[in-house]
Amino acid sequence: MITRRAILIGTAAAGAAAILEHATPALARASQPATPVNFTLPSGACDCHTHIFGDPQRFPFWSGRTYTPEPASIEEMRSLHRALHTERVVIVQPSVYGSDNACTLDALRQFGARARGIAVIDDKTSEAQLDEMARAGIRGIRLNFETFGQTDPDALRQQFQAAVRRVVARKWHIQMYTRLPVIAGLEKDILAAPVPVVIDHFGGAEASRGTRQPGFGTLVGLVRSGKAYVKISAPYRISNQRPDYLGDVLTRDSEINSRLPRKPVDYEDVAPLAKELILANPQRIVWGSDWPHPAGAPLPGHTAADVAPLLQIDDGFVLNHLPVWAPEAALRKTILVENPARLYRS
Repeated sequence: MITRRAILIGTAAAGAAAILEHATPALARASQPATPVNFTLPSGACDCHTHIFGDPQRFPFWSGRTYTPEPASIEEMRSLHRALHTERVVIVQPSVYGSDNACTLDALRQFGARARGIAVIDDKTSEAQLDEMARAGIRGIRLNFETFGQTDPDALRQQFQAAVRRVVARKWHIQMYTRLPVIAGLEKDILAAPVPVVIDHFGGAEASRGTRQPGFGTLVGLVRSGKAYVKISAPYRISNQRPDYLGDVLTRDSEINSRLPRKPVDYEDVAPLAKELILANPQRIVWGSDWPHPAGAPLPGHTAADVAPLLQIDDGFVLNHLPVWAPEAALRKTILVENPARLYRS
């Protein structure tokens, strides 16, 4: 099933694909902030949503993936967080590795005590493997419904309940990447779950539809109840004021880059959603960059096995929206430090 998110990214990427014959992109560095952070981050601030894409010779991709990313290394992530002044990080298992968590676990070992992780498991994942993951810093498992176009809550309920059974004794949580209708369909299951549920990227809301769009009230209610956390992350995935991907996806060559159109980008349409979620229960909000910003789908006319360039998002610019959404320093400390420390036991 083609998702709204895939259409948004794919439409812009189509323009990029049209000039592939004139400018084939080479593998390049993942994005680094171009805009300095304009506020003081509290000590212990945590970026709660990142991925690592390692050497494919060492960490092979899963055959069922929907895209093939460029590399995004540990050193690049360290550089990112020096620029953002964040001290802690959560590394989320990306879909391209399926349930083989080796790359994510390797990253956790290299980062040490400042990192925690979220794994992807399947029926073949043993309790011994879960024990090893816990020692490495894994604190939850991810259900990625959105990337694979899974949108029927009735069909997904069994997966959700099975995941809860696997983590409840470990005091882990369930992280879900999905959209508002699925969240609304699983509302009773989330409320009944004996573990926290963390919802990625504003619950997949469409910023242009505002706070009264179907399902957003359910998300706000789950946050207010304390049963769900929401990541106010990746606003570019939900905003109509999204980046000019034609100028971002293929700008590996400075001469080409200078000729491509650039559009001013802001996320004003995201602000009402962020503010309402924070107002509902600031103790259930966390922030994440979504670095290194994988496209999540192949370029038009290409297959999942072809390399899809990482999006060149300016994470300093994105982070500078947080004081707009949460003006008080104490509130930002709750979101950036206290909530991650509780959720990830760090």
